[in-house]
Amino acid sequence: MSAYLELRNLRKEFGDFVAIDNISLRIEKGEFITFLGPSGSGKSTTLYAIAGFVEPNAGDVLLNGRSLVGVAPNHRDIGMVFQRYTLFPHLSVAENIAFPLRVRRRPKAEIEAKVAQMLELVHLTPMRARKPAQLSGGQQQRVALARALAYDPQILLMDEPLSALDKKLREDIQGEIKRIHAETGVTIIYVTHDQEEALRLSDRIVLFNHGGIEQVGTGEDLYDRPRSSFAAGFIGNSNLIEIRLDAGAAHLPDGTSLRHFNHPDQGAKRLMVRPEDMHLAAEGIAGQVTERIYLGDVIAYTVRTGWGQDLSIRAQRRAAQHQAYIGETVKIDFNREQAYIIPE
Repeated sequence: MSAYLELRNLRKEFGDFVAIDNISLRIEKGEFITFLGPSGSGKSTTLYAIAGFVEPNAGDVLLNGRSLVGVAPNHRDIGMVFQRYTLFPHLSVAENIAFPLRVRRRPKAEIEAKVAQMLELVHLTPMRARKPAQLSGGQQQRVALARALAYDPQILLMDEPLSALDKKLREDIQGEIKRIHAETGVTIIYVTHDQEEALRLSDRIVLFNHGGIEQVGTGEDLYDRPRSSFAAGFIGNSNLIEIRLDAGAAHLPDGTSLRHFNHPDQGAKRLMVRPEDMHLAAEGIAGQVTERIYLGDVIAYTVRTGWGQDLSIRAQRRAAQHQAYIGETVKIDFNREQAYIIPE
C-alpha cells in the first residue's frame, strides 16, 4: 500500500556538493512530521524538492501515488509557510488570506466564507482590516499560516517559520500550530534546527545529517533509543562513554568496573547516559566537580573523570541526598535501566 507522500531515492547535487543523498521516506495523511538537523544537513533542500522549488537529480516525489517531479509548484496543491512572512504590505489581513483563492478564481461568496473561517482559526478576526505593518511578528506569521491553509492544500510545508520570534512568542505560536493541526487534520512537514521545538510539535521526527536521514521516529524513540552517536548528541544532551562489556560488568577507560550491567552484547561499546539519569553516589565513577550551575529546581554539574572526560549531571535539587561544590572529589553513578548502548 502506497503512502500519502513518498520520497524514493531522492538525490540533489549542487556542483560537487551533495545536498540530498539518496533518501527515501514515507509519510501518512494527517501526520505532523518535523525535518530536524543542523545547518547544511539537507532538511530545507528536501522540503523545497517536495514543494517544487528544487528539481532533484534523481529519485521521485509521489503524492497519492502521483509523481510530482516536473510539476510546477503552483500545480502541486501544496501550501508553504516561510521563515519570512512574505505578506503583501499593501493588502489587509483579509486580502492577504484571500489572495490564493482569488488567483484560483474561486467564487466571491466562497472566498468571503473561507477568509472568515481562516481568521477565526488563527484568532485574528478583529484584525481583518489591518495591514501587515500594524501587526506583531507572531500575528504576521499567523496570517501567513492562514493564507497557506485557505485553499485547503493536501500538504502544508513550513520552513523554520518561528526562528525570528523570541522564545515566549515562539512557544505560544507552537501551541497555535498544534491546535490548528488538530482542528484541520492537514498533513504538515515542518523544518527546524531546534530540538525542543521538534519534540514538542511532532508525531515523528526525521533527523538529517550530511544530506542523509540519520533516524526516523517519535521524539521518545530518538531521545531514549538513538541509533548513532550523532543522534544521541543532537537530540538533547548526552554523556557518551567508551566501555568494554564483559561478564555482567562495564569496564571504564580508567579501569573502574561498574557491576550489575547485564547486556547481551560483549566487547567494546559506546554507552549513552542522559544527564538527568546520573546522580552523585557513594560508589561509582570518580571525578572532580569543575562546574556547578544553580537552575532553581535543578543543579547542573560537570564532573571531570580520571580519564579526562567531562560528564554532565542534572540533579533535582530537592530530591538529591547531598550536593557537591566546585573542586570537590565525588563519585557518580546511574540507573542501569536508563543507560543505552549505541547500536552503531
